[in-house]
Amino acid sequence: MTTAALGSAGAWTNAAAQAQAAPAGKPVILVLGDSLSAEYGLKRGEGWVPLLEKRLAQQKIAASVVNASISGDTSSGGRARFPALLAQHKPSHVVLELGANDALRGLPLSNTEDNLLQITKAAQAAGARVLIVGIQVPPNYGGDYTRRFEAVFAKVAGTTKSALVPFLLKGVADAPDAMTLFQSDRIHPTAAAQPQILDNVWPQLRKLLPK
Repeated sequence: MTTAALGSAGAWTNAAAQAQAAPAGKPVILVLGDSLSAEYGLKRGEGWVPLLEKRLAQQKIAASVVNASISGDTSSGGRARFPALLAQHKPSHVVLELGANDALRGLPLSNTEDNLLQITKAAQAAGARVLIVGIQVPPNYGGDYTRRFEAVFAKVAGTTKSALVPFLLKGVADAPDAMTLFQSDRIHPTAAAQPQILDNVWPQLRKLLPK
Protein backbone atom coordinates (compact mmCIF):
# COMPACT_ATOMS: atom_id res chain seq x y z
CA MET A 1 0.00 0.00 0.00
CA THR A 2 1.75 3.15 -1.19
CA THR A 3 1.71 6.64 0.26
CA ALA A 4 0.41 7.96 -3.03
CA ALA A 5 -2.56 5.64 -2.91
CA LEU A 6 -3.58 6.89 0.50
CA GLY A 7 -2.78 10.58 0.08
CA SER A 8 0.27 12.42 1.31
CA ALA A 9 0.86 13.38 4.91
CA GLY A 10 0.49 16.98 3.82
CA ALA A 11 -2.98 16.31 2.47
CA TRP A 12 -4.04 14.83 5.80
CA THR A 13 -2.60 17.75 7.73
CA ASN A 14 -4.16 20.36 5.47
CA ALA A 15 -7.55 18.65 5.56
CA ALA A 16 -7.49 18.53 9.35
CA ALA A 17 -6.42 22.16 9.59
CA GLN A 18 -9.19 23.31 7.27
CA ALA A 19 -11.78 21.35 9.24
CA GLN A 20 -10.54 22.80 12.54
CA ALA A 21 -10.78 26.28 11.09
CA ALA A 22 -14.47 25.84 10.24
CA PRO A 23 -16.89 28.07 12.19
CA ALA A 24 -18.95 26.40 14.87
CA GLY A 25 -22.49 25.56 13.81
CA LYS A 26 -24.97 22.72 13.84
CA PRO A 27 -23.47 19.24 13.90
CA VAL A 28 -22.51 17.63 10.61
CA ILE A 29 -22.59 13.83 10.65
CA LEU A 30 -20.44 12.24 7.95
CA VAL A 31 -21.16 8.58 7.25
CA LEU A 32 -18.15 6.92 5.64
CA GLY A 33 -19.24 3.47 4.60
CA ASP A 34 -19.81 0.87 1.92
CA SER A 35 -22.92 -0.69 0.34
CA LEU A 36 -24.46 -1.39 3.77
CA SER A 37 -24.83 2.37 4.16
CA ALA A 38 -25.15 3.35 0.49
CA GLU A 39 -28.68 2.01 -0.10
CA TYR A 40 -27.48 -0.79 -2.36
CA GLY A 41 -30.51 -2.47 -3.98
CA LEU A 42 -32.91 -0.12 -2.19
CA LYS A 43 -35.05 2.76 -3.33
CA ARG A 44 -33.68 6.18 -2.50
CA GLY A 45 -34.69 7.11 1.02
CA GLU A 46 -35.10 3.54 2.32
CA GLY A 47 -31.61 3.06 3.77
CA TRP A 48 -30.69 3.52 7.40
CA VAL A 49 -28.81 6.76 6.70
CA PRO A 50 -31.87 8.58 5.24
CA LEU A 51 -33.88 7.13 8.12
CA LEU A 52 -31.31 8.70 10.45
CA GLU A 53 -32.02 12.09 8.90
CA LYS A 54 -35.73 11.59 9.54
CA ARG A 55 -35.13 10.60 13.14
CA LEU A 56 -33.00 13.65 13.78
CA ALA A 57 -35.79 15.84 12.40
CA GLN A 58 -38.44 14.02 14.43
CA GLN A 59 -36.45 14.53 17.62
CA LYS A 60 -35.75 18.15 16.70
CA ILE A 61 -32.00 17.64 16.70
CA ALA A 62 -30.46 20.27 14.44
CA ALA A 63 -27.86 18.20 12.61
CA SER A 64 -27.17 17.52 8.96
CA VAL A 65 -26.10 14.18 7.50
CA VAL A 66 -23.64 13.62 4.66
CA ASN A 67 -23.68 10.10 3.27
CA ALA A 68 -20.26 9.51 1.74
CA SER A 69 -20.75 5.75 1.44
CA ILE A 70 -19.83 3.94 -1.78
CA SER A 71 -20.82 0.38 -2.63
CA GLY A 72 -17.81 -1.90 -2.79
CA ASP A 73 -15.54 0.45 -0.88
CA THR A 74 -12.79 -0.96 1.30
CA SER A 75 -11.10 0.58 4.31
CA SER A 76 -8.19 1.65 2.10
CA GLY A 77 -10.59 3.28 -0.34
CA GLY A 78 -12.26 5.16 2.49
CA ARG A 79 -8.88 6.22 3.82
CA ALA A 80 -7.91 7.57 0.41
CA ARG A 81 -11.15 9.54 0.10
CA PHE A 82 -11.27 10.84 3.64
CA PRO A 83 -8.95 13.89 3.52
CA ALA A 84 -11.03 15.53 0.78
CA LEU A 85 -14.28 14.70 2.59
CA LEU A 86 -12.90 16.10 5.82
CA ALA A 87 -11.88 19.35 4.15
CA GLN A 88 -15.12 19.72 2.20
CA HIS A 89 -17.73 18.86 4.84
CA LYS A 90 -15.91 19.69 8.08
CA PRO A 91 -17.86 17.07 10.04
CA SER A 92 -18.39 17.30 13.76
CA HIS A 93 -19.14 13.56 13.84
CA VAL A 94 -17.93 10.67 11.70
CA VAL A 95 -19.71 7.33 11.53
CA LEU A 96 -17.10 4.89 10.21
CA GLU A 97 -18.67 1.80 8.62
CA LEU A 98 -15.99 0.06 6.58
CA GLY A 99 -14.26 -3.30 6.58
CA ALA A 100 -16.80 -5.77 5.21
CA ASN A 101 -15.32 -5.66 1.71
CA ASP A 102 -11.84 -6.11 3.13
CA ALA A 103 -12.99 -9.48 4.47
CA LEU A 104 -14.76 -10.43 1.24
CA ARG A 105 -11.52 -9.77 -0.65
CA GLY A 106 -9.35 -11.56 1.86
CA LEU A 107 -7.26 -8.48 2.64
CA PRO A 108 -4.86 -8.62 5.61
CA LEU A 109 -6.54 -7.74 8.89
CA SER A 110 -3.52 -5.62 9.82
CA ASN A 111 -4.27 -3.36 6.84
CA THR A 112 -7.91 -3.02 7.82
CA GLU A 113 -6.97 -2.14 11.38
CA ASP A 114 -4.40 0.43 10.30
CA ASN A 115 -6.77 2.07 7.82
CA LEU A 116 -9.57 2.38 10.36
CA LEU A 117 -7.09 3.67 12.94
CA GLN A 118 -5.71 6.36 10.64
CA ILE A 119 -9.16 7.51 9.52
CA THR A 120 -10.25 7.78 13.14
CA LYS A 121 -7.14 9.68 14.19
CA ALA A 122 -7.50 12.12 11.28
CA ALA A 123 -11.13 12.76 12.19
CA GLN A 124 -10.25 13.34 15.83
CA ALA A 125 -7.37 15.64 14.90
CA ALA A 126 -9.93 17.73 13.03
CA GLY A 127 -12.14 17.91 16.11
CA ALA A 128 -14.72 15.31 15.07
CA ARG A 129 -16.15 12.65 17.35
CA VAL A 130 -16.03 9.16 15.85
CA LEU A 131 -18.44 6.24 16.01
CA ILE A 132 -16.90 3.01 14.74
CA VAL A 133 -19.40 0.51 13.38
CA GLY A 134 -18.43 -3.13 13.69
CA ILE A 135 -19.13 -5.83 11.15
CA GLN A 136 -19.06 -9.60 11.54
CA VAL A 137 -18.40 -12.22 8.89
CA PRO A 138 -20.27 -15.53 8.46
CA PRO A 139 -18.99 -18.64 10.28
CA ASN A 140 -17.82 -20.18 7.01
CA TYR A 141 -14.79 -17.87 7.16
CA GLY A 142 -13.51 -20.00 10.02
CA GLY A 143 -13.73 -19.46 13.75
CA ASP A 144 -10.28 -17.93 14.17
CA TYR A 145 -10.65 -15.42 11.34
CA THR A 146 -14.17 -14.54 12.43
CA ARG A 147 -13.00 -13.71 15.96
CA ARG A 148 -9.94 -11.76 14.83
CA PHE A 149 -11.96 -9.75 12.29
CA GLU A 150 -14.61 -8.84 14.85
CA ALA A 151 -11.90 -7.79 17.31
CA VAL A 152 -10.44 -5.23 14.89
CA PHE A 153 -13.28 -2.77 15.44
CA ALA A 154 -13.23 -2.97 19.21
CA LYS A 155 -9.44 -2.62 19.22
CA VAL A 156 -9.50 0.55 17.11
CA ALA A 157 -12.31 1.99 19.23
CA GLY A 158 -10.39 1.21 22.41
CA THR A 159 -7.11 2.61 21.13
CA THR A 160 -8.70 5.89 20.03
CA LYS A 161 -11.32 6.06 22.81
CA SER A 162 -14.06 6.17 20.18
CA ALA A 163 -17.66 5.06 20.49
CA LEU A 164 -18.46 1.60 19.12
CA VAL A 165 -21.43 -0.20 17.63
CA PRO A 166 -20.30 -3.84 18.05
CA PHE A 167 -22.36 -5.26 15.17
CA LEU A 168 -24.25 -3.22 12.58
CA LEU A 169 -26.51 -6.13 11.60
CA LYS A 170 -27.50 -7.28 15.08
CA GLY A 171 -31.14 -8.35 15.00
CA VAL A 172 -30.89 -8.79 11.24
CA ALA A 173 -28.17 -11.32 10.41
CA ASP A 174 -28.85 -13.23 13.63
CA ALA A 175 -32.64 -12.95 13.53
CA PRO A 176 -34.73 -16.16 13.45
CA ASP A 177 -36.08 -15.11 10.05
CA ALA A 178 -32.76 -13.69 8.84
CA MET A 179 -33.10 -14.76 5.22
CA THR A 180 -36.29 -12.77 4.82
CA LEU A 181 -34.36 -9.65 5.80
CA PHE A 182 -31.77 -9.97 3.04
CA GLN A 183 -31.92 -9.34 -0.66
CA SER A 184 -31.47 -12.23 -3.09
CA ASP A 185 -27.66 -11.93 -2.87
CA ARG A 186 -27.91 -12.85 0.84
CA ILE A 187 -25.44 -10.07 1.62
CA HIS A 188 -27.40 -6.81 1.56
CA PRO A 189 -30.33 -6.19 3.93
CA THR A 190 -33.76 -5.33 2.57
CA ALA A 191 -35.70 -2.14 3.22
CA ALA A 192 -37.53 -3.95 6.02
CA ALA A 193 -34.24 -4.41 7.89
CA GLN A 194 -33.15 -0.77 7.75
CA PRO A 195 -35.06 0.48 10.83
CA GLN A 196 -33.36 -2.21 12.92
CA ILE A 197 -29.97 -1.19 11.55
CA LEU A 198 -30.67 2.41 12.52
CA ASP A 199 -31.75 1.26 15.98
CA ASN A 200 -28.36 -0.43 16.33
CA VAL A 201 -26.50 2.77 15.47
CA TRP A 202 -28.71 5.34 17.13
CA PRO A 203 -28.05 4.81 20.88
CA GLN A 204 -24.30 5.28 20.52
CA LEU A 205 -24.60 8.14 18.04
CA ARG A 206 -27.15 9.97 20.19
CA LYS A 207 -24.69 9.99 23.10
CA LEU A 208 -22.23 11.92 20.94
CA LEU A 209 -24.71 14.60 19.85
CA PRO A 210 -25.59 17.75 21.79
CA LYS A 211 -28.36 17.28 24.36
